[in-house]
Amino acid sequence: MKQLKRRSFLEKAALGIGAIATFPILGNAKGILDQVSLPYQSKVRNALESIKITDIRFFSLEFPKETPLTWNAIKKSGGKKPRVSFLEIHTDAGIKGTVIPKGPSSTVRKFAAKIKGLNLLHTEKVWHHMYYYDRKPVAKGVELHAIGSVDLAVWDIVGKALNLPVHRVLGTFREDIPAYAAGGYYAKDKGIKELVEEMEGYVREGFRLVKMKVGFLEARKDAERVRAVAKALGTDVRIMVDANNGYSSAYEAIRFGRMVEDLDLYWFEEPVAPDDWRGNAECREQLDIPIVAGENEYTRWGARDLVENHSCDILNLDTIKSGGITEYRKISALASAYHIPVAPHGYAHMNIHVVASTPNALVLETYPEKARDFNPALPAFSLRGGSVKAPSAPGLGMEVDEKMIKEYRVG
Repeated sequence: MKQLKRRSFLEKAALGIGAIATFPILGNAKGILDQVSLPYQSKVRNALESIKITDIRFFSLEFPKETPLTWNAIKKSGGKKPRVSFLEIHTDAGIKGTVIPKGPSSTVRKFAAKIKGLNLLHTEKVWHHMYYYDRKPVAKGVELHAIGSVDLAVWDIVGKALNLPVHRVLGTFREDIPAYAAGGYYAKDKGIKELVEEMEGYVREGFRLVKMKVGFLEARKDAERVRAVAKALGTDVRIMVDANNGYSSAYEAIRFGRMVEDLDLYWFEEPVAPDDWRGNAECREQLDIPIVAGENEYTRWGARDLVENHSCDILNLDTIKSGGITEYRKISALASAYHIPVAPHGYAHMNIHVVASTPNALVLETYPEKARDFNPALPAFSLRGGSVKAPSAPGLGMEVDEKMIKEYRVG
């Protein structure tokens, strides 16, 4: 879009010809109104004060390069062409919110439709309406996935309306964000040698924190894998291990943990079943490794249960599953009252705004550059010294290039 003179653009925006997303308004609404001709000021003021949904759309992209089949302790993934779906919420301000949603599109659409008449700038009211209005509120399940998906799209809209990245709207705490490479999956014909080479590649890419899977093999074999990686990477890089709830009992998880706790591991993620609060607490009491839990929990009430049962040292609730950014802020505040850090699970391009704006956020989960060979929809973050920079683009930064949509769209 060609740059317009400021007064001219604002007047066109007031007439509905432009979009209000091309200028900053936070703390500067009066200054903006002063630059608009008097006949248009009331229209501009209304545009700055109310944004409502006009349409809800979905589209999917499929990329041609088949991903390798990999697995963690409980499930397999890959082995096919990668597909990614997007939600777009369009508004009467000419702004659209774009995110990668979770859950069935019909459920996501239902919750987006529930807030169609509401002012999206009232983010707390919007979330409250989705959660409580015209249904029995439940704290878990695909309905929460839908609420979280819509909430993130709403925040994308708010950021674009203010011409600010979402973390700036929330209140930036840090601009240099520690990040880790999520990898180390099991795969056919992948032995210790191949695992070590993979992890060394992440270090060359710039990561100082790497995560690998455990819990699928017998404890001693998994311990051997972890030790080999630790020996190859040295003391400048720290390792996370993720069992994906793979150990059926706390004593099995503790047995494995004792075999590797001398390696100064960064954390031990989801050692036992998500609802085994007592088992998580036992692992935390018995091991000298920080225990992480919460990826499969929901809302501030799920976080409360984990905290009150002493189930973890670090909370890693999924930003979408837990209810979106609006709810994650409450989760982070709850955790901070107990001096517990948070490390959100899920898509880095959405989570980065949470980590950047949350004082007790610890680190950002990301996938390394090689993942873009299979799914180039969103660019990899540029690393320097193991950290990435907080985004500067308005909103969440989830926009997909139109040429890519045209080439790879399948639905």
